[in-house]
Order: sequence, then C-alpha cells, then structure tokens
Amino acid sequence: MSSSSSTHAAPPKRSRTRRVTGFVVLGVLVIVVAATAWVGIRGLQAKDALEAAVPLATSIKDQVVAGDGEAAGQTAAKLADFAATAQERTSDPIWRTYELLPFLGPNLSAVRQLAAVVDDVAQNAVTPLAALAGNLDLTDFKPVDGSIALQPLLDAQPAVTSANTALARAVANVTVIETDNVLGVVRSAVTQLKTVTVETSTTLDGMNRAVTLLPAMLGATGPRDYIVLFQNPAELRSTGGIPGALALLHTDNGSIELAQQASSTSFPQYPAPVLPLGDEIRSVYGDITGQFIQNVTMTPDFAQSGALAREMWRLEFGTDANGVLSIDPVALSYLLEATGPITLATGDELTADNAVKLLLSDVYARYKNPQEQDVFFAAAAGAVFDAVKSGNADPTKLIAALARAASENRVLVYNADEAEQAVLEGTTLAGARPVSDDSTNRFGLYLNDGTGSKMDVYLDVQTAIGQQTCRKDQRPQYAFEVTLTNTAPADAATSLPAYVTGAGAFGVTPGNIKTLVSGYGSPAMQNLGLTRDGVEAEYHPAADAGYPVSTIGVELAPGESTVLHFTWLGPAPFTGNLELRSTPMIALHDTTSLDFSC
Repeated sequence: MSSSSSTHAAPPKRSRTRRVTGFVVLGVLVIVVAATAWVGIRGLQAKDALEAAVPLATSIKDQVVAGDGEAAGQTAAKLADFAATAQERTSDPIWRTYELLPFLGPNLSAVRQLAAVVDDVAQNAVTPLAALAGNLDLTDFKPVDGSIALQPLLDAQPAVTSANTALARAVANVTVIETDNVLGVVRSAVTQLKTVTVETSTTLDGMNRAVTLLPAMLGATGPRDYIVLFQNPAELRSTGGIPGALALLHTDNGSIELAQQASSTSFPQYPAPVLPLGDEIRSVYGDITGQFIQNVTMTPDFAQSGALAREMWRLEFGTDANGVLSIDPVALSYLLEATGPITLATGDELTADNAVKLLLSDVYARYKNPQEQDVFFAAAAGAVFDAVKSGNADPTKLIAALARAASENRVLVYNADEAEQAVLEGTTLAGARPVSDDSTNRFGLYLNDGTGSKMDVYLDVQTAIGQQTCRKDQRPQYAFEVTLTNTAPADAATSLPAYVTGAGAFGVTPGNIKTLVSGYGSPAMQNLGLTRDGVEAEYHPAADAGYPVSTIGVELAPGESTVLHFTWLGPAPFTGNLELRSTPMIALHDTTSLDFSC
C-alpha cells in the first residue's frame, strides 16, 4: 500500500504597505481619541471654573455694598483666577480645531467665547472696581459741614471709566455669540451671561457718567448755580407736574447752599414764549409752554423745559444759571427713608410714609391761599435739603433712594453746557423722548392737566402694550391702551377745597378731571389713530421732533373710567421688546401685556 502526501499552501505574506497603513490608522485613532479626551477634560475644567466664578461675582457685589473692600479684593482675585483658567482651557489649537466639526463645533465655539467674555470682565472690570471699593467708603460721599469731598470722585474716574469700557465691550462680545445650533445648557449660559453683563453695564454706565459729571456740577472747576424745580404731580405735566416751588442751589468746591427760593407766583405771564419753541412744540402743546413757569414741563423734552425755566429765572432774578434740576414729592419721600423723619417749622413731622399725602393733599385743605401753600412747599423742600446736607442720612439708603427716583423719571437734569449735557444723553436723568433701538421699540405716554387744579391726586392710570402682525408684508401693528379713572369721592364738588377742584374756573365741572393725553410712536412708525372705549374718537394728530403724536382731551366725572387705544404701524418685521415710557404718576402701575386683533 503506497502512501501519498498532501501539499498545504502557505498563508500570504502581509505587505509592508498594509502594515504601515494599519499603524497610521491606529495612530490617527489614538490621536483622535487623545485629542477628544483632551478637549473633554479641558471642557470639564472650564465648566468647573466658570461655575465656581458665578457665586464669587455675587459675593463681590454683597461685599462692595457692605463696604468690605478688603474682602471684595480677595474675592475678585479668586474670580479672576477661575476666569483665566476657563479662558486658557478653551483657547488652545486643539480646541479651536474641534470647533470646525459639525454639531460639536458650535458648542465649543460658544463656550470659548463665553469664557473669554468672563475673563475680560473679571480682569478689566471686576478687579479694578474691587480695588476701588477697597480704597473708598460710602461715608466718603456724605456731606460734612455742608460740603461733599470731591477728591474721592476724582480718584474714582480712571477705574470706573476703564471698567465701563470693559463692560461695554463684554456686552458687544456676548451679543454676537451664535446660539442657534448649540445645546440648551450652552444657550442658557450665554443668555444668562448676556443678561448679567447688560444689567451691570447699564449700572456701571450710570456710575461712569456720575463720576464724570458730578465734580463739575459740585463746583470742582468753579462756582455753579442750579435752579431746582419741585414738580407737583397733583397738577400733571408731561415730565411730572407744574413747578409750583423753585429754588437756587449754589455749589463751590463741593459745598452746597440753598441760595434762594421762589414760587410760581414769582413769575409773570410772558407775552410771548421766552425762547423759540418751534412749530412742532407749539402744535402739540401751544405757546403757553414758554409763557408760564407752570407750563415749561408740558413738553416731554426736559432739555427744552430746563432751557425755558433757566431763561425765565434770568429774566426775573438776573442769575444766568448753569442748569436746572427737577424732583417731585414722591422722590422726596424716598429721600426721607434715608434721612429719617423731619420736623417742620409748622410742627408737622414729615416722614417717608406721609410726605406725599401731606404735600399733595393735606396742604390744600389746611391753606386756602396759594401763596401759603407755596411757603409750606418751600419749607418742606428746604427741610429735606438741610437733612441731606447735614450728612446724617444713611449713605447706602440715600444712593438707593436717588437711584429709585431716577429710574421712575422723578429726578431730571439739564445742563446749559452742551458737553456736560451730552454726558447725560440716553439716561433717564436727561428726560428725553423715548428712543427705540434694534432690540426694543419704545413708545411715550404723556399727560397734562386740563382742569387747572390739583385733582390729579385722584387720577388713576393703568397701561398695557402689545404687537400683532396681520399683513402679508409682515409690517407689525402696535397698540397701547390707557385706562384713566377718576377716583375722587362722589361729592368731590362740595367736599374738596375749591382750589383742588378748580371751582370751574377753566370750564371743567367741579369734581371732574380733564386730562390732555398724548401718545407717541417712534419716528419710523405710521400713526393709525386711536379709539375711546372701542369707538373712533376725535383727536389731534401731530408730530414732535419727528415722533408721530396723537393727542385727545378726556374729562371724567367722579367714579368714571375710560379706555384709550392708540395704534401704530411699524416699518418692518420686529421680534424685540416693547416699552412704554410715561409721565411719572403719584402711584405707578406696571405696564401689562395687551392682546388685540388687527
């Protein structure tokens, strides 16, 4: 038996090329995995650093308010370290390369930009401000012997200006972060940062303007004189009320003196406006705006009001003042929260709780003669001024009171010097017509008393605003509603003093309230008119500095209410916010959202 052998084929040899390719692929995979791990680890580190920074920012704010400058400085240093870590972890070449990837890339890009903004704010805004807080005390700004030390304000200027520039840059940088294709958590972080930076920037911008302007106004470069208007909202005007009482403040190197007091009766009726008004002001408010001191605040442009009041004061007293300030009794009540109760020469105790009622209601029942009323107003205003000037007011509460009053448009400032006035541009202190921008459409509602009396303590005003788009060209329609109610007692004609009701002197039934209501759209809008209680009503269409205006006169009996509906057509699609700025009433209501059909 013969045997046979079988032949087995040898396995093919792997080529060098395939081996090299395998190593390359493996190497690339290792690099990708390593790079991904690198990005992931650094991303987590950045996340931890940013999350650690958030509570520190809140702590700094609390420490600064408490006047603990040393603690604020230490906290700021920690915040800067965390912010720098987040920025460094998200800015290396590998991270930037991964930003090119779909889905993941936009998230990484947004996080990198977010970290850069936080680092910029920490290094260039928080750190210098914390250092400033360490060298300042709010008591530095308290008057001593009637004077305010100007050097702390002058010393603060560089740090505040630098921080203000950094915050403005941060707002611009966070606004351009693209969030359309990112995870919800990233989008939320960017939105939160934007909100914080915008709010902080607004506050810091105000501080920057203050440290720039206040030293000059307080006489750092020479003596100054400022007229003060005490607007009385019991008789409404666009920016508050009639200037029933006035005063002249004299400042020199930080010292402040109440140099002179006057009342509306100190000024005559001028035969013609004391300054040119322009056809638009005359069309809406009439020549009387420049003929009576009580009417200079009929226009919503306080710069115009200030110029008119300044000229009237010059004509009567010969003083060419540097500017005009305005405040109302509600703002005085806020100041009383800082000074505490004040005892007047009449024996009355003026407090934060009773100031508005005492100055806008009780005084008319007590004093029948308008000149006696003016004396009482002047005495009360002078007493509050002396209390603030004494330096006994709580500085934190005083600043908070002024900030609250300013936010409600109860404190207004006009500087005759154009460069100084420009510093106020865009702030509530300037008292200008509402200015719209890309993010917010702003409207105006201004009320002027037509009763010729002090009945507006009984006028309740509530507002709502909304937007609808019904046209094929997507041009939006805007509307705001104003609900006015006369809350006076039914027997107001006989139970209220004649000086309060007006006694029919201007053709208005005693107890009734007549109001001239002016609604302002933005300059680019088309005025679509208005309705009253759902019915088309006669109104006066006009323009004021390019703003389309609708004005209507409304007279209400006690207990009567009416609803005015103003409408406007916008020029182009708009998805931003809506805001209504209005005459500061004694009692303020929040503007609500308005639903309406086109």
